[in-house]
Amino acid sequence: MKPIRIVLADDHNLVRSGLKSLLSGMQGVDVVAEATNGKQAVHLAGSLIPDVVLMDIAMKELNGIEAAAIIARDSPLVRVVILSMHDTHDFVSQALRAGAVGYVLKDAAPVELEFALRAVTTGGTYLSPRVSSHVVKSYVRPTGPRTGLEPLSPRQREILKAISMGRATKQIAYDLGLSIKTVEAHRAQIMERLDIHDVAGLVRFAIRNGLISADD
Repeated sequence: MKPIRIVLADDHNLVRSGLKSLLSGMQGVDVVAEATNGKQAVHLAGSLIPDVVLMDIAMKELNGIEAAAIIARDSPLVRVVILSMHDTHDFVSQALRAGAVGYVLKDAAPVELEFALRAVTTGGTYLSPRVSSHVVKSYVRPTGPRTGLEPLSPRQREILKAISMGRATKQIAYDLGLSIKTVEAHRAQIMERLDIHDVAGLVRFAIRNGLISADD
């Protein structure tokens, strides 16, 4: 079998040196070049056409996500695996949207990194278990603004309509026979459930979903 040819990109010399030593100890893995920033990683991906660019996110010139997008566009045969300390949904989803096919956390065991490299070079993808759960949750509970009124109770729809028509909290409470605190609690829940955190966004949502018209 041909060795897995890797370009290693990280702006910390000690980290890069440690990773190179680790990778060199894996059977059938060959580190063919090193990059200290995203711009170098892009250049090496295009000139060497390695099997994998193993890359950190936080780097100078271009960060790992920006570099991954360029590599995916200009060097489609090269597989990008992000190796990062960040395990939040935002970083993972940005990396995947940019074109990365793997995301491994820096506190992973060496055997996990080796498994990830072999998975992506055979056409698969790999996400560390801790970050894969974020991806699953993003499908179960989308993080972007929702469409449709299903997440809201009938009372919350009434309050959303009133907010979108420019009524003050005190007026809404009076009209609906509720306390001001109850209206404020509903408002906070509406914003959380829709993932919309400003009144202008609520107004646009209400118009899109027919609660009010653009002329109201």
